[in-house]
Amino acid sequence: MLLLTNEDVEQILDMPTCLDALETGYRDLSENNATHRPRSGLIVASVPSEEFSDAHFHFGSMEGASRTIGTFAIRMKSDINYTDNGRLKKYCIEPGTYCGLVMVFSIFNGEPLAIMPDGIIQHMRVGGTAGLGAKYLANPDSSVAGIIGSGGMARTFLAAFKEVLPIKTAKVFSPTKVNRKTFAVEMTNKLGIDVIAVDNIEELIKGSDIVATCTDAGEAVVQDPSLINDGVYLTDNTPSEWGHNIIERADVRVRLSWANVQFPEPGTTRVGGEYLYVAGQTDELSRIPKPKTAIPIGVDYWPHLADVISGDFKGRTSVNQVVYFNNHGSQGLQFATVGGKVFQIAQEKGIGKEIPTEWFLQNIRD
Repeated sequence: MLLLTNEDVEQILDMPTCLDALETGYRDLSENNATHRPRSGLIVASVPSEEFSDAHFHFGSMEGASRTIGTFAIRMKSDINYTDNGRLKKYCIEPGTYCGLVMVFSIFNGEPLAIMPDGIIQHMRVGGTAGLGAKYLANPDSSVAGIIGSGGMARTFLAAFKEVLPIKTAKVFSPTKVNRKTFAVEMTNKLGIDVIAVDNIEELIKGSDIVATCTDAGEAVVQDPSLINDGVYLTDNTPSEWGHNIIERADVRVRLSWANVQFPEPGTTRVGGEYLYVAGQTDELSRIPKPKTAIPIGVDYWPHLADVISGDFKGRTSVNQVVYFNNHGSQGLQFATVGGKVFQIAQEKGIGKEIPTEWFLQNIRD
C-alpha cells in the first residue's frame, strides 16, 4: 500500500492526466459502469473557541467507483467550521492547517491501495470538471477565457480550459490588484498564452467566450444579465456566485451531478444547503448556519453532464446559446478516478512510501 504526500501527487498529476481520468469516470457513469454516493456530513456542536463563537466540528465524506479505472475511493474531511465576517471558514487543529484524506481501494479484490491528502487533487479535479463541461458545452472555437478570482481554483480552471479549447487569451479580475497581476504573469508564463489583469468584471466579461467564477463567495458576484454575451459558456466554483437573473438568461442549464444527500434521512437536520447528522443542544445549534434552499433555484431538475456525454441530452445546439454549467456534484467519483490514476502512476514510477498492506487486514470477520 502506498502513502503519498501532496508533493508526491504534484509530481504525478498534471491537467491532461486529470482530465483523462475524469472523462473516463463520467463516460463510465453515462454507461452505468461508475457510481458515486453524494457527500454526507456530521456536525457536533463542540465547545466554541474564544475567537469564534459559532465554531463546531464538521466531518464530511464522499465516495465513488469507476470500473474502467478499477478503483473505489473515499474522501474524508475533518474540520472545525466557523464564520468570519459572514464567510464560512474552516481549519483542523488551528487556522491555516487542514485535514482531508483520500483512501483508494481496488474494486477487483477489495485491496487498500493508497492513502493521500486531498489538497492537490481537490483543486485539480474542480478545475478539471469545469474544463470537461467546457469541452462538451462551450463553442468549440472559444479562444478568450475570463476568470473571476486569482487563487488556486482559478489556476486550475484556466489550465483545464486551455487543454480542451483553443484558448489564446485570458482575462483575470480579483478585488486585490496585486493578486490579479501576479496571476496574469504566472499563468502567461505557465500556459504560453496572453493573460491580462483587468480592473472590473464588466471588462472581463466583454468579449469572453468562457467566463468562470473562481471565488469562495457566499453570494452572487455577478448579477447583471445585460453583461452576458450570446454564445458564452458560464461556470462556477460555488453555487451562489452567479445571480439568479443571469442563470435565467441562460438558454441551456446543465449540472455536473448530485452534490449532497438530497432528502432527509432519520436523524438528519438541514444545515445550510445540506442534510447532516447533528448533535448539540438547542442553544448550541442556534449558532449553526440556518437551512436554505438549493442554489441555483431549480438545479435539482437540470440534466447532468453524464446525460450530455451519453447523448441523452443534446446540450448546446446553437453557437448563440448561453450555457450555464453548475460545476458541483459527484465528488466521490472524481476522487475515485483521479486518485486511482495517481496511485497507478505512483506505483509505476516508484513514488511514495510503501507501507504493509497487512496493517489494514485482519482475520476477524465483521
